[in-house]
Amino acid sequence: MKKLFGTDGVRGVAGEFLDAELALALGRAAAGVVERPSPRVLIVRDTRESGSMLASAFAAGVAEAGGDAFLGGVLPTPAASILNRRLGFDLAAVVSASHNPWADNGIKLFGANGRKLPDELEAGIEAEVASEARGAGGERIGRIDRLENALSDYLRELGRAFDADLSGRRVVLDCANGATVRAAPQAFRALGAEVDVIGDAPDGRNINAGVGATAPQALAERVASTGAEIGFAFDGDGDRLIAVDAAGRVRDGDELMALVATHLRDQGRLTGIAVTVMSNFGFHRLMADKGIEVATTAVGDRHVSVELERRGWELGGEQSGHLIWTDFAPTGDGIAAALLVLEALGPRSLADAIEMERLPQELRNVRVRDRDALEGASAVWEAVEREQAALEGRGRVLLRPSGTEPLIRVMAEAPTAEECAEVCARLSEAVERELG
Repeated sequence: MKKLFGTDGVRGVAGEFLDAELALALGRAAAGVVERPSPRVLIVRDTRESGSMLASAFAAGVAEAGGDAFLGGVLPTPAASILNRRLGFDLAAVVSASHNPWADNGIKLFGANGRKLPDELEAGIEAEVASEARGAGGERIGRIDRLENALSDYLRELGRAFDADLSGRRVVLDCANGATVRAAPQAFRALGAEVDVIGDAPDGRNINAGVGATAPQALAERVASTGAEIGFAFDGDGDRLIAVDAAGRVRDGDELMALVATHLRDQGRLTGIAVTVMSNFGFHRLMADKGIEVATTAVGDRHVSVELERRGWELGGEQSGHLIWTDFAPTGDGIAAALLVLEALGPRSLADAIEMERLPQELRNVRVRDRDALEGASAVWEAVEREQAALEGRGRVLLRPSGTEPLIRVMAEAPTAEECAEVCARLSEAVERELG
């Protein structure tokens, strides 16, 4: 059987790899790993047309295994984490493929602590699905109910964490035609902001299509043309955030994390920050100047969350826009991140508040015969050492295998775009010679 769980749950083309039968089996198996006889399971989804089918099938699996399933409807991924802890659910499932196109869908799982399930529990669920076990064996059939007021409960938690007055602030929100389409505008308006919204007309197939955190140009154009002071773009499931300043300049996760980290440190509310290996060298340089300790993890917000828990730190995230503030939730929350950015700004504009100077970065994907052979490719690592030594204190290089394809990802950062491109080209050639 094909491996089910990837870096962020089970994901694939809806109706093909991820069909109702698999969703049913996952629901049955997931309810089975919870250590209580009748687990309570929350299920939320984004706006994809396959979402209702898959959520219903997963719920049926939970009920067949003797659990009680509660359908929360369209909500951002982090709402599942928040409500799981606040309302005492044993498990939460999010039916979403995040920033992927509409035809894909996925199922990711959160435990009672609001964190994504650890690898060993995912492996247990996968083994259960592969064995075609039939769950509770008919001892009890669970219920499927709607969770009333799920959106209100999530908005109430945001209001408690961010008791701010945004009166007079002109904000543009890009909801990616996805899971934040109701929650984000309501959260900002409840705090008094004047809100303009784009990407707020989901039709089941337009999620992430030319809008959202992975396509922020539409937001940049709206902010610049309307005179708004700032814009925020979420991805399809609402756990990422990209910002746009008043001039229409896009600000990524590294820049936003640097801003928030400095703010929290100044208030005595920051111990350290965890980021992935993809964070820009300019971020690390600024944090060193500020005296803020940085921990680096593998790519993926799951790894950042684990590192924050291990160290007892408050803040972390990814260049792609995941921002985790553990005082609110143990997972990325785009709406909470946007409100935290506004808190960090105070009366300043985003352009004035950003201190980070990012280095030019170039990323190339080099196709290889065997991505696992990179570890023993001595000539490649010798080339890496030469380039890194030449960039010492000025930039960096990074090579890593793709998690899903026969590719080696080659990344270089340097003071100029020209030097960056030259370094990346030399390393790509070294990889092609030895592994291509």
